[in-house]
Amino acid sequence: MPLQSQPLVVFSHGNSFPAATYRVMLESLQMRGFAVAAIDKYGHDPRFPVTSNWPHLVQQLAEFATAQALQRPDAPIFLAGHSLGGFLSLMCAAEKPQLAGRKIAGVLLLDAPVLGGWKAATLGAVKKTPWISAFSPAAVSHKRKNRWASKAEAMAHFQSKKAFAAWDAAVLQDYIAHGTHDADNAARCELPPERLLSFDRTVETAIYNSLPHNLPQLLKKHPLQCPVSFIGGCDSVELRRVGLALTQQVTQGRMMMLDGSHLFPMEKPIAAAAAMEAALRNMAASQPGLHQTAITSD
Repeated sequence: MPLQSQPLVVFSHGNSFPAATYRVMLESLQMRGFAVAAIDKYGHDPRFPVTSNWPHLVQQLAEFATAQALQRPDAPIFLAGHSLGGFLSLMCAAEKPQLAGRKIAGVLLLDAPVLGGWKAATLGAVKKTPWISAFSPAAVSHKRKNRWASKAEAMAHFQSKKAFAAWDAAVLQDYIAHGTHDADNAARCELPPERLLSFDRTVETAIYNSLPHNLPQLLKKHPLQCPVSFIGGCDSVELRRVGLALTQQVTQGRMMMLDGSHLFPMEKPIAAAAAMEAALRNMAASQPGLHQTAITSD
């Protein structure tokens, strides 16, 4: 299959995890016949600041996806994302149903349950108060450890954490390699070398504190013009907190569950890639007018 006609998956990462963290999963998806492109870190480009309901981050995704689509004029375009990235993908598809003059072929949510009903209304109210940080992961992120003496010390730190214990070894290595970086102490020779967290914890906290509470209204104002699929983790605490009522409506039943937590893409990256392939091909098959020659598996 010509590379330019391979279906394009624009992938968006979860909060605090740069796109390179997902290398194993995304490379497996590429081996299955998909072109993949991703923004490295949301929230770190001053042109696209973090504000309530994330409109600038959605715009960042739309501009990036458009640029990628222009490079592949014959490729169907899918938006996929984990957690934060799933919400951005959904909002982008609703507000920008066409990119580079072509209809988006589908949206794939990885453990990004759509918040609606009274829970969305409650979030909207709490966001207006100082209590928001106490009711979101921001309670942890704002004081997250963000510096170590070395890569080895950083690795030991994350290996000791329950949330990282189930991660695939190669994924954790990627996170240490790309999710942390050496401090520039060249101008301060008296200081020992340090390894720093690359995803700014203040940005991570701001993203959590500005979670979108307006998804039901947004989807009513901008009805989706493409299919949506959802893949969740069987042990996802986040999924249980939000529920699946609105997600079931949005996906019209295109849902599957994998063993693992909210971070199943890191825990079982190959299984996650296989599930992504199945979901993407299923959405493509539901649209007779799509470029089926580009979607057909070898």
